[in-house]
Amino acid sequence: MTAQAPTILATCGGLVPGEWSESRYGPLLVEALRLARVPATRRPRVLHVNTAGGDQRSLEGQELEAARIAGADAEHLRFFPHPNAPSLEAAVAGADVVWVSGGSVVNLLAVWRTHGFDSVLRDAWRRGVVLAGGSAGGLCWHTGGVTTSFGPTALAVADGLGLVPGSLAVHYDSDASRRPAYEAAVAGGLLAPGLALDEGTGVVYRDDGDGPVLVDIITERADGRVHRVEPGGSTPLDARLLPGISPTSDS
Repeated sequence: MTAQAPTILATCGGLVPGEWSESRYGPLLVEALRLARVPATRRPRVLHVNTAGGDQRSLEGQELEAARIAGADAEHLRFFPHPNAPSLEAAVAGADVVWVSGGSVVNLLAVWRTHGFDSVLRDAWRRGVVLAGGSAGGLCWHTGGVTTSFGPTALAVADGLGLVPGSLAVHYDSDASRRPAYEAAVAGGLLAPGLALDEGTGVVYRDDGDGPVLVDIITERADGRVHRVEPGGSTPLDARLLPGISPTSDS
């Protein structure tokens, strides 16, 4: 647990196609490792949490291989059919980064709250574990957002974990139903004003003692955009282009 302050990275990204492997950590996921500020004397430790996708075992091999290529050690925390760790606290405490993958944010929130995992994550975040993820794994840290958890049409969900201020929308440039649903929910007061992420973008929040604030806006695509959405409309924000990440050999 090495981050300089409580840090959250919310993205619309994660794994990307590999060159010599099926998948590798994309620039956004690599940025999560950088934010953890792991000493050079050891490998970063990543805890992958795929609750939103129902803990599909078929994805785990790809994530483990991608972590190895990135020079990280990785494990998976599962909740289906039951937790695979005797202590949720210990599983999270051993990680530098908790990376939450996409799927149904509604199901994710219900399962986490049933097991008290929301409180475990909040405590770990305060101690320096970087919380990060893509899609549902980015939305969950906010007060709410729009989701297709209920079906193909995006609908508002207003009971996120609220670790960071405001709401979030993801897949803003790839799912035509999300923009009007999000802007209408913010304009109508159902959701707090917030941010919307195009594919391949992300936002970083850090708490230096006065509460979490937005400190960085990043993209792995030259044309990737993040938008600030308020009741009066949306405004595009400047994003920092991350360097491309090449696969590395084992270390």
